[in-house]
Amino acid sequence: MDFVQNVIGEELKIFEKKFADSVKSHAPLLDRIMKYIIKRKGKQLRPMFVFLSAKLNAPINESTYRAAALVELLHTATLVHDDVVDESLERRGFFSINAIWKNKIAVLVGDYLLSKGLLLSTDHSEFEHLRIVSEAVKQMSEGELLQIEKSRNLNLDEAIYFEIIRNKTASLLSAACGVGAWTTSKDDLITGKMKAFGEKVGIAFQIKDDLFDYGTDDVGKPTGNDIKEKKLTLPLIYTLNNIEKSKRRELINIVKNENENPKKVKYLVDTVVSCGGIKYAQDKMYFYRDEALQLLYEFPDGDVRQALEKLVRYTTDRKY
Repeated sequence: MDFVQNVIGEELKIFEKKFADSVKSHAPLLDRIMKYIIKRKGKQLRPMFVFLSAKLNAPINESTYRAAALVELLHTATLVHDDVVDESLERRGFFSINAIWKNKIAVLVGDYLLSKGLLLSTDHSEFEHLRIVSEAVKQMSEGELLQIEKSRNLNLDEAIYFEIIRNKTASLLSAACGVGAWTTSKDDLITGKMKAFGEKVGIAFQIKDDLFDYGTDDVGKPTGNDIKEKKLTLPLIYTLNNIEKSKRRELINIVKNENENPKKVKYLVDTVVSCGGIKYAQDKMYFYRDEALQLLYEFPDGDVRQALEKLVRYTTDRKY
């Protein structure tokens, strides 16, 4: 993403060093695990949103670096815990922490990352950072529990779906944009606007992830992972609510009882595509993306705003 590197490339380099320092421990085992986590880190989208949201108002400062580290620490903690909850053995092509060191250590590592984030804020009396990000962590837990509850009876309510992804996925991106803006503006109105911007980007981001499960020309080969995990994503919800009852019962049976059968999963995917589920989800994704951009356009034009716009478009145009 050259467009981001051109605007905050130096800041991201400094952040990598600061983040590595922030997770150092006196326990040799923890240090080994922290090095493993840093080595396999993802695209760092959330720190990018923190820095760009900050720089949209004024130059990045030390508080911004701590805010980005806080977001990344808490995000990493939730991923480690998620892998335990989901019994996942892989993340981003690497073995998960629980796959290598087992569940007990993985849970403790997640707790350690969480505590490091809390201390990073309290040690510098940055309680607004803590308030913004802690609210997101609360929402993420609520979203995950709501998804577990609703997936048991395959709830087909689109409003519930959006409540889940707003809490589970969009809340942390909202916090990243909000806390970034706060570090340079100290303005509640600007912070609130950037939180709303981040939430809309996060919703669009999650719908894009949903689409990867079904495979179109835009997203490549279908994975069917969400179907195997009985997750009700937007393309499937739309399809189940817009087909005849007998066909709906057939698809629900596949999700409940035959989700490991490749032929049945392919049949379900083909049905979702032919019934317009993909098109409907794409339209919703672009709706939330465009709402986010309308909020962004309320800020003065310049390199930072343009980089943020490109980053938003990247979240919906990405191929993985």
